[in-house]
Amino acid sequence: MIPEAKLVPFPSKPNSNHPISALWKQHGELIAALSGGGLTLIAFLLELANHPRAWLLYPAAYLIGGYFKTKQGISDTIRTRELNVELLMITAAIGAACINHWLEGAVLIFIFALSGALETYSTAKSTHALSALMNLQPEVARLVASGRETMISVKQITPGDIILVKPGERIPADAVITDGETTVNEATMTGESVPVFKKSGAELMAGTMNLDGSVFARVTKRCNDSLFSKILDLVQSAQKEKAPTQLFIERFERIYVKVVLIVTALMLFAPHVLLGWSWSETIYRAMVLLVVASPCALVASTTPAVLSAVASGARHGILIKGGIHLEQLAMIKLIAFDKTGTITNGAPEVTDFINNSTLTDSILLRRIAAIENQSSHPLGKALVAYTQKICGHVPLPKVGKIKVKPGFGIIGCAENTEYMIGKEAMMDAAALKEFLQKNNLPRSTNGETLVYAASEGKIIGRFSLKDRVRDSAAEAIRSLNKYGIKTVMITGDNQQTAAAVQRESGISGYIANCLPENKAIEIKRLNKKYGHVAMCGDGINDTPALVQASVGIAMGAGNDAALETADIVLMKNDLTKIAEAVRLSKKMSRIVKMNIIFAMAMIVFLIATNFLQFLTMPFGVVGHEGSTILVILNGLRLLRG
Repeated sequence: MIPEAKLVPFPSKPNSNHPISALWKQHGELIAALSGGGLTLIAFLLELANHPRAWLLYPAAYLIGGYFKTKQGISDTIRTRELNVELLMITAAIGAACINHWLEGAVLIFIFALSGALETYSTAKSTHALSALMNLQPEVARLVASGRETMISVKQITPGDIILVKPGERIPADAVITDGETTVNEATMTGESVPVFKKSGAELMAGTMNLDGSVFARVTKRCNDSLFSKILDLVQSAQKEKAPTQLFIERFERIYVKVVLIVTALMLFAPHVLLGWSWSETIYRAMVLLVVASPCALVASTTPAVLSAVASGARHGILIKGGIHLEQLAMIKLIAFDKTGTITNGAPEVTDFINNSTLTDSILLRRIAAIENQSSHPLGKALVAYTQKICGHVPLPKVGKIKVKPGFGIIGCAENTEYMIGKEAMMDAAALKEFLQKNNLPRSTNGETLVYAASEGKIIGRFSLKDRVRDSAAEAIRSLNKYGIKTVMITGDNQQTAAAVQRESGISGYIANCLPENKAIEIKRLNKKYGHVAMCGDGINDTPALVQASVGIAMGAGNDAALETADIVLMKNDLTKIAEAVRLSKKMSRIVKMNIIFAMAMIVFLIATNFLQFLTMPFGVVGHEGSTILVILNGLRLLRG
């Protein structure tokens, strides 16, 4: 037990943000829009009262209400050297003022500024589930050394350090508990809301919440190398990466704005010359055209929807690195799965044990486990784990004369008796035949690995081991089949093992005896056949295939290289989340298409009614900005998943 430590505080920086400046930074755009609207309303009421100087309030409404949008439009134009929607709106408002339609211009600025503020809020809301992760990283940790507890920056923590985590504190680094037990809420990392009990030897993840116990833990990774830090990096890239539809609309917007300005310039004189409209009516209709032809709703049809979908996925343990990957996922026809660690748990487990010795199961298992405990082989670890499961954490006998035979097994002495534990090729042929006949056993089993135990020239036991299929695999395959998505397993195992896993998981097909370097070749072949293929894996040997696939999906507990290469990460290793991601991608695709069609239809309708001289500027503003708000709200539906 580590003695109680003395605390040395870590200096914290005071918060210097002034409440007023913080309020303006967060709500300034909305305050300016409402102030401009208020000035417009007062000016309108004064006009009704025939006040001679009522019009003086309109320029103030223009300046205050249009400040943010004008600033944004000018800065974006200077930065990109391209015209934009904001400049169209400001030009239309100034044009309305030039023909003495101050009220219409002020109403335009008010509604445009208000919709812009609402769009800013909606974007902030849709990214909140992602950006909130940034606040979950603790800045300090309780380092315990030489009986003293010191608060240090998490950036100073190194692997091997002992830290203390108290109830109600976030875990500052990836670590392993050395003393104590507690319950940890891992929802921030896995999406699972049920707290997990942790005791000595259990792993802790940075960013998760320690609930009810104080624990000492040994740090295993530096701050920047923790899974939490990697997730933050992925989140930042996800927010910056744009979907193909979004990129297309942005390119379309630049061309469209120029076309609108050219058509508006023609509208300034063509109807007067060709149709006999008055100059006042001609200029007024040109200004209305500037308003209703602006592609605000079209521009807003994708971004809120994409960010909302990515945020919803993050809340449910699906880390999506950008909208482009969600769009690609909606078109997937086939998903290829790695076997070990993806379809299966990745670690062999004992499924059957036969004891032909004169010893009890408990005594024989403890002797075998004591010998296998000297080996680092996965099968040996599985035998030790099985012994602990059957016998509990009882002391193991002392062993000696250990000799490991790589690729075959291990030999050692326990309780003055020599035991040989290993594969069939290590056993005497006659002893093996006698053992199989005595127990009426076949020479091979259905996809299981067999480990024999021999002593004094006789085989006294056999273990059957199997890498079990994940509990979520079969359900995930069924869900993907409902979406019309085919599934295939790619494995280096033989045909018999692959067929056994296929039967248990329900996967559509398999490619067996596939070397790691050939996985990418198989994915390339499947891409040509099906058009769009996803790959799901967990190891470094899966990374070439993850890159080759249209969408790469990694298991959250997988290798770091796989996590960084993949486009989507399943934080809780739950394969059913793939079907959830597919559903989310298809829903996002439907909403984006719906928004684009609605936005285009509204623009065409407003332009047509303007040419027919039915549309006034206030109604044009309401129709244009109202459609923008509707597509934003439609996109935000994805926050519910």
